[in-house]
Amino acid sequence: MRRPSATILVFVVLISLFSILNLSFPVSAQIPTVDIPTVTGTASGPYIVVRQDAEQTQINVRSGPGTFYDKVGVLLTGQQVPAKGKSVGGEWVYIEYPGVIGSAAWVYSPLVEVFGGALPIVEPPPTPTPLITATIDPTLAAQFIVTNAPTRLPTFTEPPPLVIPTFSAVENTQGVGGIPVGMIILVVGGLGILIGLFTLAQGR
Repeated sequence: MRRPSATILVFVVLISLFSILNLSFPVSAQIPTVDIPTVTGTASGPYIVVRQDAEQTQINVRSGPGTFYDKVGVLLTGQQVPAKGKSVGGEWVYIEYPGVIGSAAWVYSPLVEVFGGALPIVEPPPTPTPLITATIDPTLAAQFIVTNAPTRLPTFTEPPPLVIPTFSAVENTQGVGGIPVGMIILVVGGLGILIGLFTLAQGR
């Protein structure tokens, strides 16, 4: 009868030791043999990619479809963004853009490529109104208005005709009292000679 009791005691001791050993060592989890699906970050639905061949490294993001809308940010070359729609003419694409009002904005379509299907047409937001309305002071503007007075060309008055007087040559062959001029010259010359000779005679 002692052998069975000793055997039972030994068996109980072994079971206790085995239980203690299992509790002291961590049990490794079972590794599954099937493939676990991985979660990817690819967005579903239409999206745009900024063209790599663009002349600039970034493109402007605006609050509406047009350059007259405010610039709200930029997209880098090669960047991928979900697309939500397009303008009526298709020249602008409506994209998701967190950080702005409505978390959406617009980009110029020739600078991006659209993937994932057709885009619906989205009505554009109202055009922005300028904060300051430009007014012109008419008094100040009048100071810079220069009115050129019409210049009148001087009138040319033709001068009266030039009258050139003509003189007729008058031949006067008669001297004083009807005496010929030659006779007077000879008489005067003779008197001069006589006076000279008389003067010389007195000097001697």
